[in-house]
Amino acid sequence: MSVTAHQTEAHVRALHARRPRSRFLRFSMGFFVLLMAASWFFGDFDPADTFSSRRGANFERFAGEVRPYPLHDEPWDWSVAATWAGERLESGVSKEGSPGGLESAIGTLAISVLAIVIAALASLVFCWFAARNVAAPEPFAPSAAPPSRTRRWLWRGVVGITRLVLILLRSMPEYILAYLIMSMVGSPAWPAVLALAIHNTGILGRLNAETVENVDVKPLVALRGLGASRTRIAAVGIWPAILPRFLLYFFYRWETCVREATVLGILGLASLGWLIDEAQVAFKYDEMVFFILLGVLLVLGGDLVSAVCRRLVRRAS
Repeated sequence: MSVTAHQTEAHVRALHARRPRSRFLRFSMGFFVLLMAASWFFGDFDPADTFSSRRGANFERFAGEVRPYPLHDEPWDWSVAATWAGERLESGVSKEGSPGGLESAIGTLAISVLAIVIAALASLVFCWFAARNVAAPEPFAPSAAPPSRTRRWLWRGVVGITRLVLILLRSMPEYILAYLIMSMVGSPAWPAVLALAIHNTGILGRLNAETVENVDVKPLVALRGLGASRTRIAAVGIWPAILPRFLLYFFYRWETCVREATVLGILGLASLGWLIDEAQVAFKYDEMVFFILLGVLLVLGGDLVSAVCRRLVRRAS
């Protein structure tokens, strides 16, 4: 080893010896390890039972039943599988009166899209009042006189109340909301839409408010210096800057809405969740997995649309 290599190694060791040390970090890591050990001890986990021969037999049975029913104990045939899948898209669970998989997928998509659009529009109203840099007595004023104490406390109250409302909205689980709204409205579709919209309004409102607060203030100060009003600054200076991030959050939460709309089908809604639940109750695991994959395809399609939209926005900006 050359002298230069020796010097480099010694220098690296010296830097490692002088690295910052945090007692809090070490304590946190130790506490985390103890917490995992305590969870394992008090959780009554049994690895022997998890990997027992009985569990292995159950897995093999499930893997066999996941295959389309016409192909149980038969060699794989793509034409037979395609025919079976087409029947499931048309008639859903092999049960009289069952909606088709395609119809249920469209219903799930419609619920998720309507819910996220309502949530996005509502969040755009809330986020301006929750952003401390916009909801201020003289936002972005370069040389404004200090506002009165009354005005300062008034705007702080607006921000605090708005953030409290957003916390309340996102703290209510969608399933409970849908159940409560269904008891009042009765229709199975709108309770799901409103429940998802209310919950995601709280989430998108907070995320968009944080995005507004982190925007570069130099152009906004220049606009204010030119006499632009608070509304004009928000529309011309802030909105174009936060649009890519807004779309990112929008499509991310839309993916969540697709999954939650599927789950809310258990309430009786004609969505993929209802078909999945019916297939599981009837022990038709092949159909259950098929409908789950339909939901996955919806999310993948949304992710593709999200990527295309964000790329177009970046090019335009």
